[in-house]
Amino acid sequence: MAESPTPISVALVDDQPLFRAGIRMLVQSQPDMLLAWEAGDGSEAVARATEQPPDVLLMDLRMPVMDGVTATKHLWDAALRDGLEKPKIIALTTFNRDQAVVEAVQAGASGYLLKSAEPEFLLAAIRTVYSGYSVIAPGSVHDLFQHAARTVPVAGPDLSVLAPLSVREREVFLLAAKGLSNGAMAESLFVSEATVKTHLRSVLTKLGVGTRLQLVSFAYEHRLLG
Repeated sequence: MAESPTPISVALVDDQPLFRAGIRMLVQSQPDMLLAWEAGDGSEAVARATEQPPDVLLMDLRMPVMDGVTATKHLWDAALRDGLEKPKIIALTTFNRDQAVVEAVQAGASGYLLKSAEPEFLLAAIRTVYSGYSVIAPGSVHDLFQHAARTVPVAGPDLSVLAPLSVREREVFLLAAKGLSNGAMAESLFVSEATVKTHLRSVLTKLGVGTRLQLVSFAYEHRLLG
């Protein structure tokens, strides 16, 4: 008889007990998930995640003691410093155009959701991030980053940041920043998906960004997209 797959361990960080109770019941109702632990602020979350890293961490952005952006940065910095697996964090926010969302993505979050999201969407997001992909609230991620970029006093495109990239890597960077899938990029560049993945890994490494979502944010921050 085949063994059941290991459940996805989920941790929840939020300062509102009632919200945590709802998410707790939702996660515990799923046969492929378990709630590893809860925390009421970012400082407690950093301590708990260091002792017991979850597969996916749901992180509220606005909390007392330590906010979710700072906690996300602490966890990512610790993982990079110690050579550990990068944490998979979903930022939770109450409204779509939250500057803290941009900061959370730049700090390493794998995506973000509105706290008012439908339960099915939240569960799907957990599974998606666990599988290694990014997830965003309904609506355009480009609208979010474009809105944030307008507040940055930059005169025009800062092409100097692409200096470390080869010509082909720049092409991959721009296509990925526009949201194209690996398959679509491969078709556009007349190369294999494996080649695209190799170039994309190199781009992320050279630019010092950890996720494709960070890459999109990076592109808007430096005015590299319209």
